[in-house]
Amino acid sequence: MVAAQHAARHGLWRARFASPTKAFRILYIAEDLATCLAEAIIRDRFEGKAFRELAQSDIADWGVCAVSATRPLRLLTLRGDACFKLGISTDIVGAKRHDEARALSQALYETTDLDGIVYHSRLRKKTCMAIYDRAVTPGLSAQAVVQLERLAALVPALKTLRTTLI
Repeated sequence: MVAAQHAARHGLWRARFASPTKAFRILYIAEDLATCLAEAIIRDRFEGKAFRELAQSDIADWGVCAVSATRPLRLLTLRGDACFKLGISTDIVGAKRHDEARALSQALYETTDLDGIVYHSRLRKKTCMAIYDRAVTPGLSAQAVVQLERLAALVPALKTLRTTLI
């Protein structure tokens, strides 16, 4: 699994499962580098565009690292038809707006001892995890953060996303 880190973000950015009250931080982890790039950097910027070019400046402040679990994590899965089976809105994992997802995450954080949520990327349908701050230190091990622009796997991952680095 791969985690992205942006120098200016510090874990409180307004992403899908972030706390609406800033009561906790989330570490987002993706199954692979391409999904990490799509979820953290590219997002919806190429909608309606024929050319998919990412400027060097768009990645200059980003780093990535490999992450692994050091113990079994207690995760709520929202993959596949889980939202339907749980009777919760499918917008929690599928919508561009994150209000419902943030509210659910806040409730889970406050009322359970879950370590986080596992879900499919809205953009790539690959596995992602949102790990609560309380589970990061006792539950995860990370390799050193590598500047994204120095990563040999960057160009092949961007190619997977049909994106060119300029």
